[in-house]
Amino acid sequence: MTNDMTVGKPVNLIVRFMIPMCLGNIFQQLYNLADSIVAGQFIGVDALAAIGGTSSLMFFVTGWLNGLASGFAILVAQCFGAKKLERMRHFVAMSVYLMTAFSIIMTVGFEAANRPILRLMNSPENLIGDISAYMGVIYAGLFVTAAYNFLAAVLRALGDSKSPLYFLMISAAINVLLDIVLIVNFHMGVEGCAYATVIAQGISAALCLLYIVKKFPILHLRKENFHFSIQSIKKLLGLGIPMGLQFSITAIGTIIVQGAVNVYGAVYIAGFSAASKLQNIIAAVFVSFGATAATFVGQNRGAGKMERVKQGVRCTQWMILGWSFVMMVCVYLFGKYMVLLFTDGSETKVIYAAVTYFKAVAWCYPFLGCIFLYRNALQGMGYGLIPMLGGVFELVARTGIILLVSGKTGFIGVCLADPAAWIAALIPLVPFYFYIMKKKITVTV
Repeated sequence: MTNDMTVGKPVNLIVRFMIPMCLGNIFQQLYNLADSIVAGQFIGVDALAAIGGTSSLMFFVTGWLNGLASGFAILVAQCFGAKKLERMRHFVAMSVYLMTAFSIIMTVGFEAANRPILRLMNSPENLIGDISAYMGVIYAGLFVTAAYNFLAAVLRALGDSKSPLYFLMISAAINVLLDIVLIVNFHMGVEGCAYATVIAQGISAALCLLYIVKKFPILHLRKENFHFSIQSIKKLLGLGIPMGLQFSITAIGTIIVQGAVNVYGAVYIAGFSAASKLQNIIAAVFVSFGATAATFVGQNRGAGKMERVKQGVRCTQWMILGWSFVMMVCVYLFGKYMVLLFTDGSETKVIYAAVTYFKAVAWCYPFLGCIFLYRNALQGMGYGLIPMLGGVFELVARTGIILLVSGKTGFIGVCLADPAAWIAALIPLVPFYFYIMKKKITVTV
């Protein structure tokens, strides 16, 4: 059930691995997308704004867990590529300890700070009750979010990108069904959307675990694998924390942008939310290319095949540029009509806000795609600090734009924070990647 990416044509391996990964990421986006569509169509603009107001905060919370899981899985991929299976199982066992601890600490901390965080984000007073209820349920379900992200990351590290897709397809369908039932039939409002999301993610995690138990004997852990090792914990945290921080630092920037958008009121929050969720679908392809690069690079780095690393990154770059161009054209021509998924055609101000955002950012999609490629390639080779530094550059750029335009320009000025951040993130990533490619790398896993 594994997929050894150290042999065979890189382009074929990358495409075959990326397509299921891409579909899986799109289905994962459907969790929150379905919430927004159902809430916007069946409850109204305020409900769409309430759920939209949680997007950056959701990214901050779940991004940290996803970053940790992805960082831990890099060592799994490297050990698999080096054929050190016993050490691979040990890293999986230590990761279980760490993911459990982080999810418990985060649940307690965020539940306690729920409303204070929302007030810091300038959440409108008429929406703060709904947003707080939605996020409270999400925080309570962080354990299942952590479980799914880690189990799926381990499967991908071993070259299996299809199984997580199948489980997400099932849970995404359940999520949509529960959204409709809990909102339309039980009138639970936006809180019902949160329950649907957590239940669906719990099903994904359970299916992943059952599949691993049944189909992946090389991941069957024994008592000795759980022998606690400070050195192993340090090694895992050395990759996991920078990757988690990288996601979280980026998310802090989006929270700052969301806070600036919130000042414009529910109509602009709703338009910004609709455009952002559609863009998340577009970016899911970039995320998939990046995650594929991390697995490909991790396995080949573990096997000491650095020339294959270069080939894989090069062909992925061309595919990212092709997707960027296609999406730029689609957004400019059809963005207005895509927004109608979320709201009625009579909500012209909401549609205007969404189209304004698209016009401000779509030209910069090639830069966004390159972030995922070079960041994940460096992480696959075991470098965590520079990718995190890219996140710091993003944060500084976003914050700088918001400080410059706040109260001085219209809504489009706030929208320009994203392109500035994407370009800034590449400043440390690209030069460091090419610097590393010129060096001889010693493989130690």
